Amino acid sequence: MPVYIYNSLTRKKEEFIPLNPPQVNIYTCGVTVYDESHIGHARSLYIFDVIRRYLEYRGFKVNFVRNITDIEDKIINRSRELNINWNDLVEKYIKSYKEDLAILGIKEGILDGNEEPRATRNIEEIKKFIQDLIDKGFAYTTKSGVYFSVRKFKEYGKLSGQSVEAMLTGVRKESDETKADPLDFALWKISKEGEPSWDSPWGEGRPGWHIECSVMSEKYLKTEMLDIHAGGRDLIFPHHENEIAQSEAKTGKQFAKYWIHHGLLTINSQKMSKSLGNFITIKDFMNKYKDADLLKLFFLSAHYSSPIDYSDKEIGEAKKKLERISILLGIIQEKLKNLQYQPKSCENSQIKSIKEEFIAAMDDDFNTPKALAAIFELVSVTNKNIDDLGFINNAGITLDELLGILGISLENMLARHSFLEKEIVALILEREKARKEKNYALSDEVRKKLEENGIILEDTKDGKTIWRRKL
Repeated sequence: MPVYIYNSLTRKKEEFIPLNPPQVNIYTCGVTVYDESHIGHARSLYIFDVIRRYLEYRGFKVNFVRNITDIEDKIINRSRELNINWNDLVEKYIKSYKEDLAILGIKEGILDGNEEPRATRNIEEIKKFIQDLIDKGFAYTTKSGVYFSVRKFKEYGKLSGQSVEAMLTGVRKESDETKADPLDFALWKISKEGEPSWDSPWGEGRPGWHIECSVMSEKYLKTEMLDIHAGGRDLIFPHHENEIAQSEAKTGKQFAKYWIHHGLLTINSQKMSKSLGNFITIKDFMNKYKDADLLKLFFLSAHYSSPIDYSDKEIGEAKKKLERISILLGIIQEKLKNLQYQPKSCENSQIKSIKEEFIAAMDDDFNTPKALAAIFELVSVTNKNIDDLGFINNAGITLDELLGILGISLENMLARHSFLEKEIVALILEREKARKEKNYALSDEVRKKLEENGIILEDTKDGKTIWRRKL
């Protein structure tokens, strides 16, 4: 079966046909390193990693590049606010960002072992790209920098679906700019005193935000036309619209065949912001919950293109689901511990059918909620066949395969199962102590807590307590 992708450019679901199959070139916009990465960043990083993993699973050779914006107004403003050198700020948050990638188990967006491309390390290529646009008549210079002439690119607005007239609403010409049209955007900004700058034919300055992605996608993926360009829905306008304009004006070719945009994340139905006190970094999440797979399962519960609302309740639901999988995998491991089954030696038609449901869901625009439903269907039928060693062997292999596509580690699952057993034993000892002290309220509370987590207690005649998992 083919893979289908909703293309933001055409506003319809299309069969995915790469330009040069099986090779697929994907570029996605990365972080601007002026602060800690938050869970909204985590969704973007994780979802596009899942898409990369799935395309590789389906036999494509994926070249994946994600940039780092290491020079931008936000970086300059934050460095002033903290009274530190802008480059020190950048290095601090790049280090933190890489720690977050490791926490999430996400590959860096690089090729051939190089680091993720950074704007400041591609200044010469950026200047050449800008000069090409000037030579072709799409850009002009002023005392404040170099600007792209939007009205000269006749298809401007094709990604966002806006007309030039509609875009002008609410746009005003800044007093410190000399650009010809309010919609024209900066390719090169002349630096003010004390700001970072690089030499150029147009004066000491720095690149605009949009130009870096056009330059680095072309350079690092070695192509003028991408198979897939990805990013958040908030980047459609102006960032991605401007990327299209400057790239297609320069090359005369379509910039990207498919555009994929993920929905945005809110916190308890509110936009995340420091002023509201609901800004949650990736490290904040890990300090509280200790488990990145909880965040991943939460993200998978909604289609990537839909908005998603974060809350402790949703993470609680994700925890229950993860524990179901962990418990099953732990039981499978225990039952097969001393047996030597060969992988896929006894493939079951029911398991095969569920796996096909998973693949069909992912083929349909990476529908992770349906893919998760298939995984939990497999968990359910495996619990019903828990004493069939051939069945559970094949089920365990299949779960490992499908969870791996989603970037959820079997090793983490089994470690979680082991931890759960230690928690269970500790709670049983707590209950026994409460019973001896005739604290029956606490005893009942512990039993109820264990029951809610699928653990059934049985008190024997000789006063011992044994436990079993509810299947």
